[in-house]
Amino acid sequence: MLVDVLGGFVQELRATGIPVSMVETIDAMEALRHTDLSDRKAFKASLGATLVKNARHYDAFETAFDVFFALQRPAPGEPEPDLEPLSADERANGGGGGGGGDLDSLLAALQQALAEHNMPMLRSLAQRAVRRLAGMEAGRPVGGTYYLYRTLRQLDTEGLLERLIEDAKAQAGGALSALDEHLIREDFEARIAELRGEIEQEIRRRLVSDRGREAVAKTLRKPLIEETDLMHATRADLVALDEVIQPLTRKMATRLARRRRKRDGRLDFKKTMRRSLAMGGVPLEPQFKAAHPSKPEIFLLCDISGSMATFARFTLQFTFAMSGQFSKLRSFAFIDALDEVTSFFEPGVDFSLALDRITTDAEVVWLDGHSDYGRSFEQFWSRYAGFLTPRSVVIVTGDARSNYRDPQAEILAAIAAEARAVYWLNPEPKAYWDTGDSVMSKYQAACTDVREVRNLRQLEEFIETVAVPSIGMRPSLS
Repeated sequence: MLVDVLGGFVQELRATGIPVSMVETIDAMEALRHTDLSDRKAFKASLGATLVKNARHYDAFETAFDVFFALQRPAPGEPEPDLEPLSADERANGGGGGGGGDLDSLLAALQQALAEHNMPMLRSLAQRAVRRLAGMEAGRPVGGTYYLYRTLRQLDTEGLLERLIEDAKAQAGGALSALDEHLIREDFEARIAELRGEIEQEIRRRLVSDRGREAVAKTLRKPLIEETDLMHATRADLVALDEVIQPLTRKMATRLARRRRKRDGRLDFKKTMRRSLAMGGVPLEPQFKAAHPSKPEIFLLCDISGSMATFARFTLQFTFAMSGQFSKLRSFAFIDALDEVTSFFEPGVDFSLALDRITTDAEVVWLDGHSDYGRSFEQFWSRYAGFLTPRSVVIVTGDARSNYRDPQAEILAAIAAEARAVYWLNPEPKAYWDTGDSVMSKYQAACTDVREVRNLRQLEEFIETVAVPSIGMRPSLS
C-alpha cells in the first residue's frame, strides 16, 4: 500500500515540475526503512531530504505531501465518531453554522485558543469549524477554495483579529505604544494565518476522502515559481519572483565562474612531448595551455511597452545580477523611441527605484507610445553602431509586434554583421509568432538564435547555455 501511494506521490511531484529520478525514489524508500512511520514530521523530513533538491520546490512538495499522506477524515455525509452529531438546524442549513448560540460558542473557543496560542485546541476547533460551516457535500464538484471562503466568512476572521487586539490592549491597561500595538497585531495576524492553514488542511483531507488523492492533487497543482509566465504574473507571483531571483543569479554566477576556471586552453605540444619522456616518449597525458576565456560585451535592448513591461523588468534584473559574467553591460529601453538606461542601474541603486526612473526619465516615447521596433533599431544603429565590436553580444527582448509599422529588419541585419551574435528573447508562445502584427520571422533571419523565453527557468537556460558560452568562437548567422 505504501509503495503504491509513494509511487503516485512521485508522479505528482514530476507533474508539478519537480525533477525526481528513479534513483532518488529508491533512496526515499530506503530512508523510510529507517524512519518511524508513526512520526509524521520524521516521515515528511525523510521524503523531503531525498526527493527535493531545490528550496524553491519545497512549497509544491508540501502541498503534494498533504494530499497523498493526508490524515484520514470522514467523507462528506459519513458519520464522525469523534464529534457529536449535527443538530437538526445544522442539517437543514447544510452544515452552514447551525444556531447562533453554537456559532458564538465556537467563536469564543477560537478566540481563547488564539489568545493562548494553544495549537492542539486550535486544530480541534478548525476541524469542528469545517464540519459545521463549510457545507461540504459528497461528490460535489466544488474546489477547496470555495469551502475555505465559506468557512472563514462565517468565522469573521477580521472581527476575530480586532477582538483579540482589543483584549490584549485591555490586559495591558490600554497604555500601549504604537510599536507595541504593531507587534501585537503582527503576532495575532500570524496566529489567524495558522488558523486559516489548519482549516485549509482539514478541507483538503475531507476532499481527499471524497474524491481520491490524484483528483485533489490535480486541482491544487500550480506551476513552480521559476515556471511562472512572466507576462501574466500576478502581484503575489511578482513578490515570489523577487525573492528567488537574487539567490538564483548568485548560484548561477558561481557555477559559470567555476566552469570558466575549469576550461582548458589549446593543446600545448611542447609540454606534451616533454611530459611523454617519462613514459618512454609515448604522449599519454596531453598538456594544455592556460585558458584565458574572454567575457562578452552585452548590449541589452528591452521593449518596455505595456504588454512587455513585466518581462522587461525581470530580464533587466536577471541580467544586471549576472553583470559580473560580462566585461561590459549596456542596457537600452524602447517603446517607439530608444534611450540608454545603463546609468540608472549603478551599483548600490535600489532596483525598483531604477525601474521607476525608466518610466519617468527615459525618453522612450516619441509619437503615441505604441511599440515601433523599426524606429528603435534605427536609433540604436545611428547612435551606437560605432561601439559594436566582434566581442559584442546584442540581446533583444520583446514580442516583435510593431503595430504594422516598418520593421526595418535590414538594420537588425547590419547590427548582426558588426556584433559577435544577436539573440532575441520572445515571451510569447511560438504559436503566436507571425500572427496579427508580429513580424518575428523577418527579424529571425538576422538573429543568431531566437528563443521563446516565458519564465525564469528559460531565462536561466538562455544565459547559461547561450549568452556566456557563446564567447568561444564567432557563430554563423542563420
